[in-house]
Amino acid sequence: MQAFASNWTRPYAMNHPGQPYEVADFELMTTILSALMWRKENGSIRMITDRVGERFYRSLGLAPIWDDGISPELDAVPYTIDPSTFWAAGKLYALCCVPAPCVMMDTDFIVWNCIQERLEDSQLTVIHREPLTQEIYPAPDAFDLYEDYTFPKEWNWDAPACNTAFCYFGSESLRQSYLHQAMDFIHGVRGRDSLIYMVFAEQRLLAMCAESLGIPIDALSTTEALFSQDQKDFTHTWGFKQAMAEYPQLRKAFCRKCARRIRRDFPEYTRICSNIPVLRSYFTEA
Repeated sequence: MQAFASNWTRPYAMNHPGQPYEVADFELMTTILSALMWRKENGSIRMITDRVGERFYRSLGLAPIWDDGISPELDAVPYTIDPSTFWAAGKLYALCCVPAPCVMMDTDFIVWNCIQERLEDSQLTVIHREPLTQEIYPAPDAFDLYEDYTFPKEWNWDAPACNTAFCYFGSESLRQSYLHQAMDFIHGVRGRDSLIYMVFAEQRLLAMCAESLGIPIDALSTTEALFSQDQKDFTHTWGFKQAMAEYPQLRKAFCRKCARRIRRDFPEYTRICSNIPVLRSYFTEA
């Protein structure tokens, strides 16, 4: 099964002007394991990024982890899109490059086991649905939009959002409709906010678009089950990344655990990882 990950570096450049691009050690670990585990259990995977991202990964020797290649299509993301408001817009532009059936997967999401049978008959599968909290998913009148943009009348604003850290598109018509509606919305936004516009375009809009087309939405898990200690199929570090960034001991413990898994399951990549400066210590420890 074809999957892709993406990395648009323009938001980093905006937040770190004049600084070279870099990725934290724990982010690199999940990026590596995400790609390698998908290849082991479920199929092929590619990385869709921009020239900065491609140079970065190639400079670390990481290009081989994506068996379907690494390429800079995200250089084409228009500069009219504000990276601080639409920080994950690159993910949507990456989806434009990959027809259904396909899996869109974040670099901080790992699938540990084969899930192909769970996706076979689905037109849309996400990792879990999300409740519509007012702070994250506000009412339509909260958005500052240009006058020529209007929300489609057929959208159901009560539909729970779709978390797209993992998202399988089995329907090409849905993929195209979702991208068309998301791009229309992005270009119709006049306001600036670092949360509500992006999660609407990426997650809430998908649920409403699928429902308007009569397409059922399957979920692999729930929020509670995903972050349960009993979870064996998936790891999503989204909520844990801030803690790892703030507490070095948490970060180091996590990276050591990832290094042990890579040494055990993918020994052929141990040398590559041990040559990466920010990861070297985790692979050279006794």
